Amino acid sequence: MQPARYGSAGTRIATLLLGLTLAPVAMAQQAAPLSSVAVAAATCANCHGTDGRSPSFIPSIAGQPKNWLLQRLQDFKAGTDPRATVMTRLMKGYDDQELQALATWFSEVKR
Repeated sequence: MQPARYGSAGTRIATLLLGLTLAPVAMAQQAAPLSSVAVAAATCANCHGTDGRSPSFIPSIAGQPKNWLLQRLQDFKAGTDPRATVMTRLMKGYDDQELQALATWFSEVKR
């Protein structure tokens, strides 16, 4: 009797199930680029309000000058703004291109 070429049916099924179980984990670990700046900008609404128009004491960012917004975002990311709170931690998740896209997005929103 010759040994099975590809293992037993149970082994093949177990391997298949393991692969199906781990595939989503592997895919989730890959850094997916932002498909749209609108998706990234929407996360800012949690604190800065819809489209950057804050209803509270948190500053509105809608309609601010692009260069000013970009500088603020870069300062937050670098940790050089002494007034920063959670923004320093949040901005570390964005690359320079994404920061530029966010600054452009909010600068084009009407106040």
